[in-house]
Parts: sequence; C-alpha cells; structure tokens
Amino acid sequence: MSTPRSVAVVGATGGAGTTRLVVETAAVLARDGRDVAVFDAAFATQGLAHYVPGRVDVDATRLLTDDAVAPSESLVDLDVNAPGRVAACPARASFTELADAKTAAAAERFDAVVRETADAFDYVLVDVSPVAANQHVAAVTAVDRVALVAPDGHRGADALPRVRDRLRDLDAASPGDLVVANRVADSPVVTDPAVAVPESDVVDPTAAPVCDDATGAFPNAVAEFATTAFDADLDVDAGPRTVTERILD
Repeated sequence: MSTPRSVAVVGATGGAGTTRLVVETAAVLARDGRDVAVFDAAFATQGLAHYVPGRVDVDATRLLTDDAVAPSESLVDLDVNAPGRVAACPARASFTELADAKTAAAAERFDAVVRETADAFDYVLVDVSPVAANQHVAAVTAVDRVALVAPDGHRGADALPRVRDRLRDLDAASPGDLVVANRVADSPVVTDPAVAVPESDVVDPTAAPVCDDATGAFPNAVAEFATTAFDADLDVDAGPRTVTERILD
C-alpha cells in the first residue's frame, strides 16, 4: 500500500473516544504544518459538533445527501495554535436528516468526498462509530487505512475480534491491524496495541484540542498515533522511546 492519505478511526465499542482522538490527531499534524480535514461518520452521537463553535450551515448529512454541495463548503476551520489547518465537517442534524444520510445512496457519495478532499488536504481523518450502518461501511471502504480504537479494559479487548471480522466481511481498506488502546492508566489490558494513549488531563471538549501547543504523555502518544497511522515523519519529539514502549514496559 502507498503512503496513507486518509484514515478512518473506528470505535471498537461505543464510548471508545474516537472523536477526541481524531481532533487531537488533526491538531498534532497541523502543529507540524500539515492541513487536515476531519469528517464525522458517527451520526448517532454527533460528537464532532462539540468541537465546532457557532453555526454549522452545511453539515456532514447534507454533504452526503446533496450532490450540489462541494466538500469544501462543509468544512469549518477549528481554532488551533498551529501553522497547519484543521477543518472539520461535523454532523449536526435532525432525526429525519440523519435518516436520509444513512441510506445506501448517501453512503456511495462518501468515497467521492474522501477522494476529493484528499486532493485538497495533506490528510483526511474520519470519525466512525462501531460499524453498524451504511455510512460506517462507506467510511471504512473509502479510506486508505482503518485504525481501531478500544477503550482499555476487558470490554474493549473483547470487542476487537468481532470488529476485525466485520471489517474483513466488508473488504475494508485494512483489516484493523492498527489498534489503539485508549485511556490507558497503567499496563494495557488490550493485548499488544500499536499505540497506547493515556488519559488526558483535559476532559472538556471546549478546551480541546490540547495537542496543538502542548507536550507530555498524552500529546506525545497522539503524535505517535499520527506517525503510525499515516506513516508520517513528524517533527515531534516523543523522547528516546515512544509513549507506547514506556507504557508496555
């Protein structure tokens, strides 16, 4: 596979923390001067909207249901303290609009949206709930790579085999071999994660992202995920050993 330009960040379970990880990953990439677009495929929670202040005129559901809308019209710049750009397309819609965006026809548009946006940005990230609807299927098949995020614990660890099986059934972009253990307090319960991300001291979405101007275990772990997911060479110092190596020790 060539160097990934687009990555779907998929929750192995509900509440895995994909939205925060996607926003922070975009911020750390922007800190290195990259331009990053973030799309919301987690329609049930609409969590990305918490990071987008003010009015959203064109949300993700309208983008997928209205062919006249260009992806650039749906992206709202986030206020990050970085030389690069982070632009987000959240879902913020009524129940009826959400239902329209979950149809097979709307899902088919996702591939075109990801490809067009990847031509305009350095990287594209997609926030995906546990794969259970058309827009999730579209997301994991439209991108170059899939990353699985499991909340560290037995619930997250037990869910991973089921999600991998589903990705294989869908012929997804990748089989979910890139696993992130999220909110790791000590030694991960999730076996041999590619990246282990500790809990952040900042839990309020309105105070995030913190990875645009901070150092420490959490931002460095997010940077480690960014470099791993995109095979990117970032000018971010995580120390002589990665955060994951230190946690796994």
